[in-house]
Amino acid sequence: MPTPRDFSANHQRLIDAASALFFRDGINATGIAAVAEFAGVSKMTLYAHFASKDELIVAFLDKRNERWDAAVQQTLASNESPAAQLLGLFDLHQQWLREGGWRGCPYVNSAAEFPDRTHPVRLAVDRHKRGVKRHLLDLAEAAGLSNPQTLVRRIFMLLEGAFLTGALENDDSVFLIAKDLAAELITAAQSA
Repeated sequence: MPTPRDFSANHQRLIDAASALFFRDGINATGIAAVAEFAGVSKMTLYAHFASKDELIVAFLDKRNERWDAAVQQTLASNESPAAQLLGLFDLHQQWLREGGWRGCPYVNSAAEFPDRTHPVRLAVDRHKRGVKRHLLDLAEAAGLSNPQTLVRRIFMLLEGAFLTGALENDDSVFLIAKDLAAELITAAQSA
């Protein structure tokens, strides 16, 4: 009889396996059997944890979002001013692109594979992206920057564009350009 510890370990192993395979092969190209085999469990065990592949995908995205939020908090703690914290998020995005093996953003990749905006996977993507924007807005407001909503939209576009371009070109130096542009936007918003 499996213990709660075994259940928890299998659950995490399944999410880790899904993460590795979804990144490597794509979500739609990765079957449930492949995830179970990669995790070293049976399909029956997988279905004891996740009622469907969609549920597994959402769990993978939500777990990654938890890790992302923790990394954001660590980045914010290591920078002094809200403006410096905003710029620090460019460094964090750059680091995650490298650590992700240049495979791009799993949320953007998931959105591309699930175009229906009402699908549970798309809702998980939207939760994450709204969270990124919320962090940016909180920092812009804390810094007392003028027109924070517009500034956040611009900075968000720079972050997303740098992540996608970096993945497409296998070149993270685009973050330096995006960060410089964001610094100019922040300076302009400080003096306005």
